[in-house]
Amino acid sequence: MAAQNFSPALPTSARSAPYPKASPGYGKRAVPGQRPPTADDFAFLPVRERYIAGYVDRLPDGAAMGIKSLAKCQPLYGQMAVGSALRALAVAGHLRQVRCAVDGGEGIRWVTRTFWSRTARDNEWWTAFLGAEESRCAPQPAVAPVGPPPWVPAEPAAMDAAGARPSAPVLPKQRTEEPQVPSPAYLALAGLGRTDARLALSAADCAVLEQLAGQWFARGVDADYLTRALIAGLPEAVDSPVGFVRRRLVDKLPPQLPAPAPASAAQDGPARHLMIECADCRTPGPPEVFRDGLCGPCLRSTHSPAADPAPEEDPGAGCDVQGHVQRIREQLKAR
Repeated sequence: MAAQNFSPALPTSARSAPYPKASPGYGKRAVPGQRPPTADDFAFLPVRERYIAGYVDRLPDGAAMGIKSLAKCQPLYGQMAVGSALRALAVAGHLRQVRCAVDGGEGIRWVTRTFWSRTARDNEWWTAFLGAEESRCAPQPAVAPVGPPPWVPAEPAAMDAAGARPSAPVLPKQRTEEPQVPSPAYLALAGLGRTDARLALSAADCAVLEQLAGQWFARGVDADYLTRALIAGLPEAVDSPVGFVRRRLVDKLPPQLPAPAPASAAQDGPARHLMIECADCRTPGPPEVFRDGLCGPCLRSTHSPAADPAPEEDPGAGCDVQGHVQRIREQLKAR
């Protein structure tokens, strides 16, 4: 009779597949200043949260932290249980999921990062840490280099027979013919004859009317608007195109619109480069308005006695996460 294996350890493959990496800029980020791992790091957590916490703690920085990835790469819990466990770990102070604005050289983009702490942290610690992280991830303005690089040696000027450095010779300026680029107003006038032959203007006519047409462009119109305004309702015959166009440029000059008022920095507030995500509803917001990783509505619904219980198929439902948070706070105050 074959002997039965009563070992509680789960069978593992001879060679485990590498954990998927997140896209550049995304994934797990371990916070600094953590103590070395020990066997009782997550001893106060329920079984499900303790297992997920130990699994996440062993992941390298940059590993994918999506619920689907975590559920696929560990054998015990599915997506619903993993999502509930991550929410409980955020409430317990072990992680925060944030959106950071980064400059990848092609403009600002927002990336999602999960900051992980083996040691449970309180709300004040996370707020201070994420405030410092926001200043680090703020895009820095590019500084143009001035002068040659410091490693390029300066070339000393040659000395003449008297031992003095000669001044640079003055070379006569060469005449260069630079092509004259026509203005948008000139080009719009020159194209009138191709749109309607009755308003065909010569080069001299375009030069005479260029200043009047330039007033239209100064008031925010473009070439299409100017062309439509000049050719609208033309008579059957135009005896003097230059006189007709001059009259319309004066009579139909568009009004001067006021410039839009600049947005007030005092009203809009400083630009945010880091937004924390609610561990429950995923709504982003500034770190200082979150508590235990939850936004205000989700925090109130969690503490409300009418809150819906977790589904029965969730093996970690009913865990005393709030009691665990209270114990953590008492331990932090005792230090």
